[in-house]
Amino acid sequence: MIDSVDRKILKLLQNDATLSLSDIAEAVNLTTTPCWKRLKKLEESGVIGKRVALLDPEKLALSFTAFVMIKTSNHSNQWYEEFVSTVSDFPEVMEFYRMAGEYDYMMKVQVKDMKCFDAFYKKLVNSVEGISNVTSTFSMEPLKYTTALPIE
Repeated sequence: MIDSVDRKILKLLQNDATLSLSDIAEAVNLTTTPCWKRLKKLEESGVIGKRVALLDPEKLALSFTAFVMIKTSNHSNQWYEEFVSTVSDFPEVMEFYRMAGEYDYMMKVQVKDMKCFDAFYKKLVNSVEGISNVTSTFSMEPLKYTTALPIE
């Protein structure tokens, strides 16, 4: 069960995962040992999956963002497993979802430019048979980006 202190800890970590244990403990009015126990419990239960560094795609020349929607006529479990496994291995795919509605799948793709996206597109459509339609849209500029969940 996550209480208000756990929520405060999670909010702090979402904003800065490099905070020291003593800084977190002080911010939530605990001593370090009970704070450490709470952190361990949150990690062991999977609430905290991992702590990472968020990189700036522009500074790494990866500022071209595409949203790719896919339709398929093959909905067999074998096709699904092969498709998910193949797409999950593409490093350009940042997010990947099975959808309800007009399209069956959607992914967020991050690459250097249109030429790199075209290479990705060709790799995608040649890697798995059964894709019946691929539609892509391209981001002009990011207006909001966050990894922080709305913890209340």
